[in-house]
Amino acid sequence: MSDSTLEYYARNFKEFGESTFNVAFSSTQDRFLRHLPPKAAILDFGCGSGRDTSYFLQKGFSVTATDGSPEMCRLASANTGHEVKHLLFQELDAESAFDGIWACASVLHLPKTELKDVFLRMEKALKDNGILYVSFKYGSFEGIRNDRFFTDFTEDEFKVFLSQNSGMKIIDYWITADVRPERKEEKWLNLLIQKISR
Repeated sequence: MSDSTLEYYARNFKEFGESTFNVAFSSTQDRFLRHLPPKAAILDFGCGSGRDTSYFLQKGFSVTATDGSPEMCRLASANTGHEVKHLLFQELDAESAFDGIWACASVLHLPKTELKDVFLRMEKALKDNGILYVSFKYGSFEGIRNDRFFTDFTEDEFKVFLSQNSGMKIIDYWITADVRPERKEEKWLNLLIQKISR
């Protein structure tokens, strides 16, 4: 994650948390959870305010929560009462540890050159047939926007990216409007991706 992106969250963690923690997101969360066994091990990879970690814990899942921003880690820990580990995306080094990885509006802060390695790390961290949820702003932009780095994808561009950089397969994708009322004009690409059993 770029220095400018981490600096943005260091400055704005409180406001970001307030704008995201109480947003209703259960339709997308449940669409992911339906593919997991009861009490599955989930990695909330770039957990932000801790909204999704809190939801998954309430549903009885085992959650490992991480974020690359120390300030967001402290906020998410306070919001959830759950330990949040400080971890940059490029530092993930688990093997067959998780039934599911939830990367909601998180790895989109990496350029495609770094995303390649992170997708391989997520694939390695999943158990066979494990499920990855990932979301990106919809479009073709890559660069600094609103003081943060973003990589956007369309469904077609992402299919090409995944086929070149992973052994995983897309099992579902859908486009949504931003759930924050003030950003309802923004579109998001949501994807469920499965690790193929070797």
